[in-house]
Amino acid sequence: MSFLILVRHGQSKWNLEKKFTGWVDVDLTKKGIMEAKKAGTLLANEKINIDFYYTSLQLRAINTLKIIQEELGDQKKFVEAWQFNERHYGALTGLDKIEMSKKIGDKKVHELRRSWDIKPEPLKKESPYHPININTYDQVPKKFLPDTESLKDTYERVIKFFEENIKEKLKMNNILISAHGNSIRALCKNLFNLNANQISYLEIPTGNPLIIELKENFKIVKCEYLDKDRARDLLIF
Repeated sequence: MSFLILVRHGQSKWNLEKKFTGWVDVDLTKKGIMEAKKAGTLLANEKINIDFYYTSLQLRAINTLKIIQEELGDQKKFVEAWQFNERHYGALTGLDKIEMSKKIGDKKVHELRRSWDIKPEPLKKESPYHPININTYDQVPKKFLPDTESLKDTYERVIKFFEENIKEKLKMNNILISAHGNSIRALCKNLFNLNANQISYLEIPTGNPLIIELKENFKIVKCEYLDKDRARDLLIF
């Protein structure tokens, strides 16, 4: 038996402001810091020895992981991988979600945010929000820096990294991944065998550890959120 623990970062500044964030590198709010601390406390109560830690290149996920490790009293080094970054929202980046709903309607916004293979219009390269203009991504080859992404695009990069770097380790080790709403949705689609329609309705709460207990054959034994008050429907569990 082993455990895979998935944690979406705590509330970020742009979560609070209801902006499309994507690859923009914003940090946690005070509430987000508290969510991360609570996540660490809940995990400490589970007494699971975590062997490996992974996160994205984005501050909100990295700092969530650091806070969790502080609560666990664990100073293991962690792996930062751009493949676990949030989905890139293209030209929607930085825009207000509520204002966009008023402008184009809730149905269209839901389609742009949650559909499997529809991409927003690409973000212009001169935008300060484009990854090529953000120092965080200086070490990422430019061919991997997107102008826009669908969830399908996000899924492909997330699962490729997962299968090449993590899946084999999970046979004998417990692993925690601190990432983002859509990169975690991509992992859940793969792990839970969700179809394109189901994944559009899967919500991932901020700062709430999702513990997945696995057999060696990768069959899921149990899956649950630790913070029951903020848990969301896992659709098949």
